[in-house]
Amino acid sequence: MKLPKFLSGNIVLKITSLNAAVISVRLVVSFFVQKLLAAMVGDAGYALVGQIRNLTAMLTSTSTLGVFNGAVKYVSEFRDNKSELQKIFSTISVFILIGSFISGAILYFFAEPLSVSLFKDESYDYVLKILALIIPFIAVNRVFSGVINGLSDYKSYAKVELVSYLLSTAILLYGLFNFNLDGVLVALAIAPLIQLIILLVVFGKRLVLYVQPSKLKFSLIYKNQLLAFTIMSFVSTFLLNYIEIELRNLISNEISLGEAGNWTAVMFISKNYMVFASGLFSLYVIPKFASIHNKKDFKTEVLNIYKTILPIFALGMLVVYLVRNYIIQFVYPEFTGMEPLFKWQLLGDFIRLLALVLAHQFLAKRLVKSFVITEIISLVLFFVLSQVFIQYYGTEGVVIAHFVRYIIYFIIVVFVVRAYYSNTDDSKA
Repeated sequence: MKLPKFLSGNIVLKITSLNAAVISVRLVVSFFVQKLLAAMVGDAGYALVGQIRNLTAMLTSTSTLGVFNGAVKYVSEFRDNKSELQKIFSTISVFILIGSFISGAILYFFAEPLSVSLFKDESYDYVLKILALIIPFIAVNRVFSGVINGLSDYKSYAKVELVSYLLSTAILLYGLFNFNLDGVLVALAIAPLIQLIILLVVFGKRLVLYVQPSKLKFSLIYKNQLLAFTIMSFVSTFLLNYIEIELRNLISNEISLGEAGNWTAVMFISKNYMVFASGLFSLYVIPKFASIHNKKDFKTEVLNIYKTILPIFALGMLVVYLVRNYIIQFVYPEFTGMEPLFKWQLLGDFIRLLALVLAHQFLAKRLVKSFVITEIISLVLFFVLSQVFIQYYGTEGVVIAHFVRYIIYFIIVVFVVRAYYSNTDDSKA
């Protein structure tokens, strides 16, 4: 029996379905891993795990000076123009050298005060020093991932994601059983190195076709174009993770470290199912939006994405909400404060998905001003509203702030995107 044309030819659905298969395996594995983590390190230890995850995410931006989305965009545009690609990667190489050196030096030489700030304990400074030595590998892994995303090779990339996750998880479990929380933090610190090794094994020969080391030069021809992505990455990745760290500290100080662990656990669940979307954005949305130049085609593509993924996400989020007590009972039995957080987190994530589809137009078209302004408004709203709501609703106030923030953000993004195409269409008239 043949599938309807809409289904058989829908690239969005193919990528989403493949992501669904990969993420489903991840979720099953994660179910057992998180249960072990919750039991062995407790809610307070879980909060510290959240800190190292946020720090690692920040380093993916600073170590490359935020060129990931730039690599995706320009590889998708110049995949058949090898000479132009070498100019781009020559500039990216300089960015990596600068970003890795500065990030590594700061992390290594200020490990003790950073350890106190992140973990309330200077004894974890050795974890930060290990992470500082891993930074160049984080940078290279991030750029190579951008190349593969730009080529839209979603099938092979899904395999890399899955194998990397399983191997990193195995190392995490080894660290957990042998060294408890210390082992977990070290395992999370070296995870990017594992991902890079798997990426090179699977894509090494193909990467050499596009990134030719012998032809790279100390050049900054594309510095202005890539600096735009540096600014956008600083706002979307670095500041976002910094604010999450600060909010976790806020919850710890205002309520308790255990409540910070409850929020971290809900955030981890959220990030697991939002991975469905992140793969779609980098593999499909950015390259596709980069090739669209009029309002009609853009609207058609957005509606295609919405009608493909929104029902899937809505159903998935509904299931998560309905089984939330079972998740807590079997995975986080000691995290008694999690239950009230699910509703607002899930509602906020659904609105977030609607907004992010549109907001990736800013990345695809390198609309730096629009991206930075909307992201800063979103982050400021989150931080300020969290500080206000936490006084009245406790930890639940943070997830309420998350929901309110994305309603406002979605409305703003709609107006900005409409204004962009109104001006574009007017200029062509």
